[in-house]
Amino acid sequence: MSDNSVLKPAAKATSRTASGSGQLASASQLKAVAKAPQKNQQKGQQTKAIIVDAALGLATQIGLEGLSIGALAEVTQMSKSGVFAHFGSREELQISVVREYHTRFEDEVFYPALQAERGLPRVRALFDNWMKRTSVEIDSGCIYISGAVEFDDRPGPVRDAIASSVKTWLTAMHRAVTHAQEAGHLDAQASAQQILFEIHGLILALHYEARFLKTPGSIARALQGFENILQRYGVQTQSNIAGAATKKVAKAKS
Repeated sequence: MSDNSVLKPAAKATSRTASGSGQLASASQLKAVAKAPQKNQQKGQQTKAIIVDAALGLATQIGLEGLSIGALAEVTQMSKSGVFAHFGSREELQISVVREYHTRFEDEVFYPALQAERGLPRVRALFDNWMKRTSVEIDSGCIYISGAVEFDDRPGPVRDAIASSVKTWLTAMHRAVTHAQEAGHLDAQASAQQILFEIHGLILALHYEARFLKTPGSIARALQGFENILQRYGVQTQSNIAGAATKKVAKAKS
């Protein structure tokens, strides 16, 4: 019988402590050893989240194409190899940024609006939240819009990720419009796709007018445009709702 054949079973039966004292390892020590890979994994995920957060901040300023492993290494004070190890490619980094942006968009715009009653109240809540985020992004930039400009004619995984995120959001908005039609808040004979198209157009126009042209009063015009859409498609509003909408537009103009 060889030495190895004796030592292997013995090592299994009598796990030694880290100090090498020859005593059997305690249950807590064995658990600590088992948890070590989990801790390393959690640390890796936390580090990746920090990198993605920094990358998102850069992308809103310089675009997804402006991202580089070197720039992120400098911002996060990590080595280039350390940053690269979490993604494997610049393309995967860009996709991770798109996914993170979409997650934050949902958290700020979509999920809070679900508290509103289905129908017109939810359509209003979705648009209001969308406008709040857009108002901030007039200064910081929007990944959906800048990404579309950068990748509109460049097929590939990054373009697919951007398009998929935008389509997911617009599908949710379309569903809210449809529910408003079913509730009798909007004209059931109108095209929900057309209504959505016009609402989406307001956001795109707002970005162009306010961010690029620096046109004063752009936010107020977008709010008024939304009210015009609702009126045009047969919404029956109570006087207090109409009054609240008018006050909101007036406040935006001031």
